[in-house]
Amino acid sequence: MFERPRPADFHQGSSLPSVVKRVTQREINLYAEASGDFNPIHIDEAFAATTPLGGTIAHGMLILAYASEMMTRAFGRSWLEGGRLSVRFKAAARPEDTITTSGKIDSIEDRDGVPHAHCSLECCNQKGEVIITGEAVVKLQ
Repeated sequence: MFERPRPADFHQGSSLPSVVKRVTQREINLYAEASGDFNPIHIDEAFAATTPLGGTIAHGMLILAYASEMMTRAFGRSWLEGGRLSVRFKAAARPEDTITTSGKIDSIEDRDGVPHAHCSLECCNQKGEVIITGEAVVKLQ
């Protein structure tokens, strides 16, 4: 289903295919079920309203799934079999936020005869606020 990327298809400065997702409370609740993370800040709207956050927030790993989807669209099997991701969480994603994940290839480096793409990425909400920043490395073969 996923093809391996050809190194010639990628260049320094190339943009990665953006992923746009709308976060809903239903999606957050489903992620809680799948992950077993039932922290009330994610699923209990009454409790979350009493916290400094003022309402429920999405699981960080749910938003990271959007980043992984972007990398999979760009690099296919190579990402799934060995891509590496390092991120910093900057802000919370909330129900009804629209999250846009975007990235670019910062450089391509040869390691022992194998080209690797070094990418930067970020997830922003509909207000342009950065939710997550990160770096990824993936083999291009």
